[in-house]
Amino acid sequence: MPPLPLIIDTDTGSDDAVALLLAAASGLGDVRAVTTVAGNVPLETGTRNALISLETARRTDIPVYPGCARPMARPLSSAQHVHGEDGMGDIGLPDPGRLPESEHAIDVLLSSPRERPGELTLVTLAPLTNIAAALLRDPELLTRYRHVYCMAGAADLRGNVAPTAEFNVWADPEAARIVAQAATPDKVTWIGWDVSRKDAVMTPADQRHLEGIGTPLAAFAHRINRTVADWVHDVTGLPGYDLPDPVAMAVALRPDLVTEAERAYVEIAVGDEARGQMIIDRRVCAPAPNLTLVRRVDESGFKRLLFDTVATPATPAPLSPRPGNSR
Repeated sequence: MPPLPLIIDTDTGSDDAVALLLAAASGLGDVRAVTTVAGNVPLETGTRNALISLETARRTDIPVYPGCARPMARPLSSAQHVHGEDGMGDIGLPDPGRLPESEHAIDVLLSSPRERPGELTLVTLAPLTNIAAALLRDPELLTRYRHVYCMAGAADLRGNVAPTAEFNVWADPEAARIVAQAATPDKVTWIGWDVSRKDAVMTPADQRHLEGIGTPLAAFAHRINRTVADWVHDVTGLPGYDLPDPVAMAVALRPDLVTEAERAYVEIAVGDEARGQMIIDRRVCAPAPNLTLVRRVDESGFKRLLFDTVATPATPAPLSPRPGNSR
């Protein structure tokens, strides 16, 4: 199969960075653009991290476009206590060797599928602010993509940032509500933190294996998750750090990894008591489903994809760097 043409929207923290490696270095993705948004870290930091991640994968041909610097209706609440102040484990990564593009992410999200209707797959790894803002300008936006995969929510109502909410939806629940209301299950798939918690946990043995691979990509993926490992131990109680964004990217690249999914009608709570909670109506009389929810993936298949990707020495970009780095 030819590589999957991708647009990726990210608030690049450490797990987003690993997802970018999967897309850019596995040979399964043809990344046409990366758009960034505030979330795990402020916009400027997340943009920097996207550039560093692509540079690590030796894919400096992929343009990066900054987007929204805050949620639609709330102040920014970052996850720097999880991913480190720099979002990448505070390991002292050097600045990237190039600048982001000057065009706004929302314009790219709108124009790209119009230029290539039905060709591009959109993968979101972040609060849905950019996507919701684009939907306000083009309500049919989601139909213009081949498919949209979102790392969003917790379908079992077991949260990581709040008792029943996952971070990306909690960070901008108004945006998540707009996206859910515009979605149809044949076009939009959400992969939630429940999947990551069950099928994408890097146990101590997995971490040792990753570190022992010995390539620059493996070392990068291991080191940047240092602070996440500490947070998981103290907060979620998992037997290792989990990788929500990489498992969502893996589903986009390899849909055959999905072992359980459902179609359901989903609303998003925006009130303070249940902010960011997925309200899933599974009654017989429920409205028509609006989302496909992945519930489980093949854990061994996901980890094999991750290990194989970072074990392969990164090859230089197939194209020379694109013009337009005007900042």
